[in-house]
Amino acid sequence: MSADGSWNCTINSPMGAQQATMTLSTEGGSLSGKMEGAQGTQEFEGGSVDGNNLAWNVEMTSPMPMTLEITAEVDGDAISGNVKLGAFGEATFSGTRA
Repeated sequence: MSADGSWNCTINSPMGAQQATMTLSTEGGSLSGKMEGAQGTQEFEGGSVDGNNLAWNVEMTSPMPMTLEITAEVDGDAISGNVKLGAFGEATFSGTRA
């Protein structure tokens, strides 16, 4: 199933649950999109798609600069995965197609 579209997600961060909307667009093995949440909107490109598995990086600027390294798996209308939070460890996330 395609990852294309919007996803309403909850990221279980060390600062508590954070709500975000991820908009994903695939083209062959490439992934781009944006992540919108309390910290603003961050667009990304250069991600990858391998079947139902996705990987991409988001460059955060607020509340402090850091690179979020995200891996995810799409299962029908559900998405789940892991976010590496720079020096702040890791967080899991899950969501549903909007």
